[in-house]
Amino acid sequence: MTLERAPGLIVAAPASGGGKTTVTLGLLAALRRQGLAVASAKVGPDYIDPSLHRAATGREALNLDGWAMAPRLLDSLMARASENADVLICEGVMGLFDGAAGPGFTNCGSTAEIAARSGWPVVLVVDMRGQSQSVAALVHGFKTFRADVTLAGVILNRIGSDRHRQMATEALEAIAVPVLGAIPRSEALALPERHLGLVQAEDSPELDARLAAFADMISEHVALDALLAAARPTEVASKGGEGACLPPLGQRIAVAHDAAFTFRYGHLLDGWRRGGAEIVFFSPLADEAPPRDADAVYLPGGYPELHAERIASATTFLDGLRRFARTRPVYGECGGHIVLGRSLEVTPGRHMEMAGLLGHSTSFAQRHLHLGYRRAVLSSDCALGRAGRVLTGHEFHYVATSDAGTDPPLFHCHAADGRDLGAMGSRRGHVLGSFFHVISGAPA
Repeated sequence: MTLERAPGLIVAAPASGGGKTTVTLGLLAALRRQGLAVASAKVGPDYIDPSLHRAATGREALNLDGWAMAPRLLDSLMARASENADVLICEGVMGLFDGAAGPGFTNCGSTAEIAARSGWPVVLVVDMRGQSQSVAALVHGFKTFRADVTLAGVILNRIGSDRHRQMATEALEAIAVPVLGAIPRSEALALPERHLGLVQAEDSPELDARLAAFADMISEHVALDALLAAARPTEVASKGGEGACLPPLGQRIAVAHDAAFTFRYGHLLDGWRRGGAEIVFFSPLADEAPPRDADAVYLPGGYPELHAERIASATTFLDGLRRFARTRPVYGECGGHIVLGRSLEVTPGRHMEMAGLLGHSTSFAQRHLHLGYRRAVLSSDCALGRAGRVLTGHEFHYVATSDAGTDPPLFHCHAADGRDLGAMGSRRGHVLGSFFHVISGAPA
């Protein structure tokens, strides 16, 4: 029987690359296979892992971000994430205590902050390659570093042999840390990657088979009953208000959705619905124009660089978008911003014509990583809010701006460490776009 608010656990690790995404997916799939209603969440601004969670659980996964989200929004999402489920599994980000640049360990967006705020105990996934008893010293540090973070136990990952497992387990028992599982090394426990990280669920035809294999491994090598017994309900007192987020762009919002446009935050669209807006989807790759009866268009991020030729030849979509933009708001983030520009260079010297609603041009041939939290101030009144409004979010792309054009900027941005990044994005008439992914209104 599902609970109004399910107990939760956080799957974390000492560092990135230790296998926490694979373990998380295996846990989600294994618990669902047992007949449980499993909810999930992801710490931080990642939009790929939640799509994989959704494939494993059959329900939407929410992002939880201590840096970018206003406290009321964060508390509301933590409460809602565990609604109508038997258990919630939250996947951490990077290492347990890692976050944005800045002094101290507060308001940095770390997994530990979410653990402390929610009260969900942490299951630490430790990559055992190259160590055995030393794992006890490592785990002891993670157990004692913050008094407000509870360590429920450890899952040993990439174990080389029974002897290897026994030595590590005995060392951890000596410091009173339960070993909840020990997973052997296996080449099968991997997920395909590309330039922005893991391949999305929608682009992974073998994902169901991989999830089944992950579930098999977890069921065999993790004590699921002990893990479930360690879960605890969130300590958030009430759902509260949503706090500041992005206001609905209109009463009926057309959202691009296909393999080229998939990077959107579930809480953003859900917030629009809760604000009274209706969401309708359309596919640019299927050459669909935005619905004529929509009040606004949202082009989220994604991989337009992988589908540039199809987008450039989608005349019904492009012509319909141009007509729409004459009278109503069109907002593009990252991939959407690329499509709103004049052209995209996919390989050296090979340019694909885009919508031309904004004056910039971009290049995937001239790759340069842009990554980090952003604090953005609107430069003028627009569909996103009044001039001076502060929004928080994230930037993550390899595409470079080859020609900035002459349109006025949409934002003035600062990095998480306070560095002034200058103007970002552009606007022209009803059209707005930038590489910035909005997560929330600025936290108080």
